[in-house]
Amino acid sequence: MGKSQQTYSKTEKEKKRAKKREDKRKKMEARKLEKEENGTAGIEFAYVDHMGNLVDTPPDPSKKVKVAADDIVIGVPKMTDEDREAFDPVRKGTVSFFDHSKGFGFIVDGENQEKYFTHVSGLIDEINEGNAVSFELEKGQRGMNAVKVTLVK
Repeated sequence: MGKSQQTYSKTEKEKKRAKKREDKRKKMEARKLEKEENGTAGIEFAYVDHMGNLVDTPPDPSKKVKVAADDIVIGVPKMTDEDREAFDPVRKGTVSFFDHSKGFGFIVDGENQEKYFTHVSGLIDEINEGNAVSFELEKGQRGMNAVKVTLVK
């Protein structure tokens, strides 16, 4: 006589699957009963008004704005001369600390008062604490670093 192919673990797995199916069927019946009792119509609608906000009432057609397909810009807009003047990569600040023996220091930005690390390799002129300098920012390992540091005369 042969041994049964049904092992204990297979029986347990089948029991778990059957229990899962039964739980799922019960939940579905419960949802059906709740729907019949409450009389829900299904999914509620959300509308987008003329400003792009989600609202629960339909939008007013008189406030609809026509947009030509040519006016839609996909991507980064081209930089104008005015934008180039406003975006100046050269910043001005003062040296708050500089250690000549170790070759690093910090510069405080004149606009936003943030401190930026600077290394001797990023210096063009010799600097000391309290000097007014101009510099550019570059992404470093731990944040933005001041590079191309020159004295302001």
